[in-house]
Amino acid sequence: MFRTKRSLLVRRLWRCRAPGGGGEEEEEATAATEPGSAATNEARAHVCGGGGGRGCCPGKAGRGTRAAAGAEAELKALTHAVLKRLKERQLEGLLHAVESRGAARTPCLLLPAKADSRLGQHWYPLPLLLCKVFRWPDLRHCSELKRLCGCESYGKAHPELLCCNPHHLSRLCELESPPPPYSRYPMDFLKPTADCPDSVPSSTETGGTNCLAPGGLSDSQVLQEPGDRSHWCVVAYWEEKTRVGRLYSVQEPSLDIFYDLPQGNGFCLGQLNSDNKSQLVQKVRSKIGYGIQLTKEVDGVWVYNRSSYPIFIKSATLDNPDSRTLLVHKVFPGFSIKAFDYEKAYSLQRPNDHEFMQQPWTGFTVQISFVKGWGQCYTRQFISSCPCWLEVIFNNR
Repeated sequence: MFRTKRSLLVRRLWRCRAPGGGGEEEEEATAATEPGSAATNEARAHVCGGGGGRGCCPGKAGRGTRAAAGAEAELKALTHAVLKRLKERQLEGLLHAVESRGAARTPCLLLPAKADSRLGQHWYPLPLLLCKVFRWPDLRHCSELKRLCGCESYGKAHPELLCCNPHHLSRLCELESPPPPYSRYPMDFLKPTADCPDSVPSSTETGGTNCLAPGGLSDSQVLQEPGDRSHWCVVAYWEEKTRVGRLYSVQEPSLDIFYDLPQGNGFCLGQLNSDNKSQLVQKVRSKIGYGIQLTKEVDGVWVYNRSSYPIFIKSATLDNPDSRTLLVHKVFPGFSIKAFDYEKAYSLQRPNDHEFMQQPWTGFTVQISFVKGWGQCYTRQFISSCPCWLEVIFNNR
């Protein structure tokens, strides 16, 4: 019996589904909590209560296995029923998105917004179902998802057609739930520094570098070009205590920062000339992969982790304004976090508005480390000890 192309595409898509077995979670937990592991305590906090569903009673293992097999069969039948309703062109676009893990620029998968699917006793909207099948098997509710700004359905309240491409959505990182905070830092560095006349935030690590940028302009001149309000932030890439390349000025609402991204358009770290011969730096650099997406949206600046490894973020606006400490937050692959809130940043300004606009304030700076964290739970106490990291300095004018 000959199979149609559509049925072959459906079969290929099902084979690309996200692994949902508890074995991977248990293996990750075991590896992360080995004695001597740098992230032992945090891994325990994250994995606690998620031990793969095996239970502590050996006599119930068979029953659990049969239940899991039944749920898998039901999910397969439902997914096949949904996919078979798609056109061949839609199946090809979805397959391209899934196989490239979101690296390729794929079109929106527009389906009726009111179309739901039932799995067991639960009704799932189609975007939630496809994200559950192809990205996050533990996904439970649409409130856990955030649509990426490049999607046609972004910002639309009640569209008739809704994009169901699972790689046009990200998992929302809530600060009250995992990923957990990793360390705390005193907020003393937010105090004013009267001896610096610059009108923009200076580097939190260097106190304001003055390396020459292309065209003979210094970094401070790039940041302070008179009357220039076109850029909303600049990005500096660091390897340990050495900055690599020039400051990258950002005018577009969205920026991809990556090491190796097919069809990538943005700040490519792989093209920078680095003299660092450290094996650790080279290893971490190669793991940056698809990197992150930095997006300026209505409610603030969001960071989407597109890579296959965690990133770590420190920002003054991620914490309680009354707190005297700053948290370093771990953001897992596929998650998004609002790394910077303009309104919150201005509410933290100094009482004298004139002084605030004339003096640097590092509350307009966000630090992001790739793969390796820093703080009390690590051997690295400062971000300048991390192999590869970014400093994002926002335009406060």
